[in-house]
Amino acid sequence: MTLTLDLTADLEHRLIVEAGRRGVSPDRFVVQVLEENLPANDRREQFSALLQSWLEEDPEEQKDTFEYLVRALDEDRPSQRKLFPSALKGISW
Repeated sequence: MTLTLDLTADLEHRLIVEAGRRGVSPDRFVVQVLEENLPANDRREQFSALLQSWLEEDPEEQKDTFEYLVRALDEDRPSQRKLFPSALKGISW
């Protein structure tokens, strides 16, 4: 899709400066801003994108955080049945 925008001189300047700071073209920067800020088509896709962005930030930290979350969810349950049984680690989660 091609989209034509009428930008003020100030907004155009800010766009060019920020795109340059990020090392991308102004067109690519606008697409990135739209991708980051427009809601996903569905909640599952949105959740998946959020998880993926967390993994890309610091995989080792996220591994530790995930393991903590799994332990916390399994410990704080009214049922004795674990959500994340160790026998299924690497198979279903």
